[in-house]
Amino acid sequence: MSEKIAEQYKVKTEPFYRPVSNEVELYQAAYARRMPVMLKGPTGCGKSRFVEYMAWKLGRPLITVACNEDMTASDLVGRFLLDKDGTKWQDGPLTTAARIGAICYLDEVVEARQDTTVVIHPLTDHRRSLPLDKKGELVEAHKDFQLVISYNPGYQSLMKDLKQSTKQRFGAMNFDYPDAVLEAEIVAKEAGVDADIAKKLVQIAHRARNLKGHGLDEGISTRLLVYAGQMIAEGVEPLAACQMTLVTPLTDDPDMRETLEAAVHTFFVS
Repeated sequence: MSEKIAEQYKVKTEPFYRPVSNEVELYQAAYARRMPVMLKGPTGCGKSRFVEYMAWKLGRPLITVACNEDMTASDLVGRFLLDKDGTKWQDGPLTTAARIGAICYLDEVVEARQDTTVVIHPLTDHRRSLPLDKKGELVEAHKDFQLVISYNPGYQSLMKDLKQSTKQRFGAMNFDYPDAVLEAEIVAKEAGVDADIAKKLVQIAHRARNLKGHGLDEGISTRLLVYAGQMIAEGVEPLAACQMTLVTPLTDDPDMRETLEAAVHTFFVS
C-alpha cells in the first residue's frame, strides 16, 4: 500500500534545472546521510525547482507543503475525521512522508506558527520519529525519509524568524539568483524566447534588484522573468508583457512603478 502511495508522489519527468555551483553534490551528500536541509534565498530564485529536481534525480517521492500562518500542527501530522462510519484517522503530509520514505519539503516554513514548526524537531535529530499524540502512536521515519525546509531571510521580521533550536537541526544551503548569462539561458529555455529577449529581461531584473531596500522589498525574481518571456512568446507586445509581470506585481508606489517602467523602456523601445 505504501509503495502505491509513494508512486503518486514521484516526480515523473526531469525538471529543468541548471546548477549554479556545487549545490547538487552537496545535497546528494546530505541525502546520503538523511541530513535535514534548509534552503535560504530570495523569492523565485529556484529553491523549489531545485528540490523537485533532486527528488527526480534521487528517484524519491516528493511531498510539498506550502506553509502559511493559519497552518496548525494537525495540518502537518494529521487529525481524526468524522464520516458515516464514525471517526477515522487521516495522516497529514509530514506523517505520510515519514511513513513512505518521501522527501518532505516545507516551503516558506517561517510563515507557519512557531508552535507548529516544533513538531518537526523529533524528525530532525537522532530519534527520526514523529509522535502522534492524538492517536497515541509513535511513527518511526522510513529509512529514506528526509526533511527539507526553505525560507527567505531577506524580509523576515524577528517575530517570523526561525528559532535557533530549529535552525541548528539543519544543514543549510544559500541560494541566490544565477549570474546574468546562466539566468538568461534559464529564461530562454523556460519561456521559449530567443537569447536576445532573455538577455534584455535579465538586464531589467538586475536594475530592479539594485532597488531592493531602496523602495522595493524584493527585486524581480527569475520566476517573473520566465512569466514575462512566456507572455512575449505568446505574442504579447514586450512593454505590455513586462508591465503585467515585472512592474505591476512588485509595487503600488507610483514613483517606483515609473522607475521600473523606465528600465523596461530602456531595453524594449528602440
